[in-house]
Amino acid sequence: MDTMTAILDAINGVLWHQNVLFVLLAIGVMFTIWSGFSQFRALTHGTAVIRGKYDSKSHPGAINHFQALSTALSATVGLGNIGGVAVAVSLGGPGAVFWMWVVGLVGMALKTTEVTMSMLYRDTSDPDNPQGGPMWVAKRGFAKMGLGWLGSIVGGIFCVTLIISTITGGNMFQSWNVAQITSTYFPSIPREAVGIVLALLVGMVIIGGIKRIGAVAGRLVPFMCGLYLLAAIFVLLKNIDQVPAMLGMIVKGAFNPIEAQGAFLGGTFGYAFLWGMKRALFSNEAGQGSAPIAHSAAKTNEPVREGIVSGLEPFIDTIVVCTLTALVILSSGAWNREAAASFETTPNMVRVDSHPACGGPCWIPDTTVLPRKTPEAERNSKAWRPNDQLFIIVHGQHDTNTGRDLHRVVGKVVEPRAGELAIEWTQSYSGTDAPRVVGPQIHLNLPGASLTGYAFDRVTPGMGMVIVTLACWLFALSTMISWSYYGEQGVVFLLGRAFVLPYKFVYCLLIILSTLPFITTDKQLDDWTALGTGVMLFANIPIMLIFGAQAMRAYHDYVRRLKSGELDRAAHAAPPITDVVEGKDVR
Repeated sequence: MDTMTAILDAINGVLWHQNVLFVLLAIGVMFTIWSGFSQFRALTHGTAVIRGKYDSKSHPGAINHFQALSTALSATVGLGNIGGVAVAVSLGGPGAVFWMWVVGLVGMALKTTEVTMSMLYRDTSDPDNPQGGPMWVAKRGFAKMGLGWLGSIVGGIFCVTLIISTITGGNMFQSWNVAQITSTYFPSIPREAVGIVLALLVGMVIIGGIKRIGAVAGRLVPFMCGLYLLAAIFVLLKNIDQVPAMLGMIVKGAFNPIEAQGAFLGGTFGYAFLWGMKRALFSNEAGQGSAPIAHSAAKTNEPVREGIVSGLEPFIDTIVVCTLTALVILSSGAWNREAAASFETTPNMVRVDSHPACGGPCWIPDTTVLPRKTPEAERNSKAWRPNDQLFIIVHGQHDTNTGRDLHRVVGKVVEPRAGELAIEWTQSYSGTDAPRVVGPQIHLNLPGASLTGYAFDRVTPGMGMVIVTLACWLFALSTMISWSYYGEQGVVFLLGRAFVLPYKFVYCLLIILSTLPFITTDKQLDDWTALGTGVMLFANIPIMLIFGAQAMRAYHDYVRRLKSGELDRAAHAAPPITDVVEGKDVR
């Protein structure tokens, strides 16, 4: 595992170099200005479009605007909003949330541009299976330039990155987090059982293609978002006096180092910027090129219309859902939580030549005795149970990311003999010099969605178990369903439709394999998801820069006709909302 982590670190170090993030941010600002702040059009005209005022049965496509948006949202509003935000705040601090906001706002322009581009080049020759996305933009766009061979190569490269992201972020991240949160609250349920149930549920939906995916997403997304948002608002109302201070901390932390406190190890400006950008891009997929695949199935004769609708995604995903999750974690104190237990005396670190935690020479604590939790910790998260994760903090080598010399040494609760619980150290310290343990305090290790669940439990014990566990299942299911379709389109482009059924089988099998406990920390979880998001950005952004001018010309022409009233002449009264949700208005 250490070797794989080192490889992923090296790759992600290139994909997510700070200069790359600055360039991406600049591209988002460029399209924001070029489009004349398309964010405004998304929030106004886009809302009218999804209400069904412009829907028509005669338009090319398979699903209406609302279902297309719901399908894309079901991929973006997922565990990135619950687990991803928790990772960002846990490692990058409150300042990471500010940079998530920035990405959310410029991401609205990025999403509008890339979806418009894909709608211009989509293939609707098969009405039941419209095809679109950056691979088709590359193939058809370069062909118009007389460079069809180059388009096939560029489109193929994008599809390879699409499949990598499908496996990692669209599958592994989702199923692993569901298994993690379920085993946290219900330790008697095997992780493998979680994977099998998820695979069966996903399989029953994706076998029906984009129309069934759109129908399920149209019903599931509003319900799951509404449920989660109501729970988050309830928590914030109980902590309303802390919200203004949290908002101030978010802005301050975006530009200034945050000191270590409690379970938080500290974070520099660069680290907050990195985590905010990474998690927001993973969550809302702006510039990644995935959402255009879903939107290309929309019934419309105006390519820009669906592009404007897609601008709503980053707003809903990042500005609304991610922000509420972050405020719950911050206002509850979960991000810098106090110790859950303490050793009688501060342990020492001893050097071992070989240990499962490191695979070679490393440092681990000299004790495996598990102290009892504090009464407050037992109220929030119950007594220790097997497989609970914990960590202690040590002084070691300087970490440029946190700006401190602090590191975590992670362990889990085991039951070596009947009736006794102990600590098995699963992640060591591998520096050359002996580290020094900060103190006797033991903190709960809560990777991903577990931290969000714990934040709800700190406000109302048991709430995280019900709300976050249910939300994780719903969010993960919706995301895996949509991402299976994205990966399927990549397979079709590369290999043809004959390989779709084997692909769906492998996709469901990976859901089960991903629930196996081979990832134990926030860092390991991020390594995999960052890989998938990063490679897609590297493949899609050049396509956007080459063909983005065409999207902008079409966008400004559409806005001109919208302002003149020409487009409204084809509009009609909004159909019943039930017909829009079920897609009956376009059947």
